[in-house]
Amino acid sequence: MKPKSDLTDSELLRLMLSGDEDALSLLYRRRQGPIYRFALQMSGSQQVAEDVTQDVFIFLMKDGHVFDPTKGSLSSFLFGVARNYVLRRFRGDQSTVPFADDDDDQSFDPTCGEPGPLDDLTRAETIENVRRAVLSLPERYREVVVLCELQELSYVETAEILGCAIGTVRSRLHRARALLLTKLRPAQESVDTSSAAVETVRCFA
Repeated sequence: MKPKSDLTDSELLRLMLSGDEDALSLLYRRRQGPIYRFALQMSGSQQVAEDVTQDVFIFLMKDGHVFDPTKGSLSSFLFGVARNYVLRRFRGDQSTVPFADDDDDQSFDPTCGEPGPLDDLTRAETIENVRRAVLSLPERYREVVVLCELQELSYVETAEILGCAIGTVRSRLHRARALLLTKLRPAQESVDTSSAAVETVRCFA
């Protein structure tokens, strides 16, 4: 019998639902981090991220039987549950980050190199501006950036989480990148900085 740490998510879930607390603990340690980061990157609030993470695992303990492994991985399932809780917070809590219009504009220098001794403050300001730019994206674009760029999930996994076609994920991500370029490109910048913008976004993941 292999150790529990070598079991798949689905196997741990079955044990957890049968009352195995060790399986729950292992599953939580394995999946808590990505869920928390997703909720934080979507909401911009540590409190929301903590609440959503807790809600996701409470849901899993109560209703984990609804997970169907034939429809995707448990990881994608948990992201989908987290997404639903985040959206509920958006629609019911006025203190969470609002959705911005597509023409909302911000600009700054998208630099993502190794900082020098005097660059720490500039880098911190850049990361904060990137975070704000991502948070200012409309919901449908923000979530594909968070999932594909920050969580580095595949288009297939992202489509499973969002319940849409892969082509929809691709088109939303293309649009999201264009919006980020508008927000992140300095007014005086005339060269193409698309790669730099994507790398800058990944820097604060």
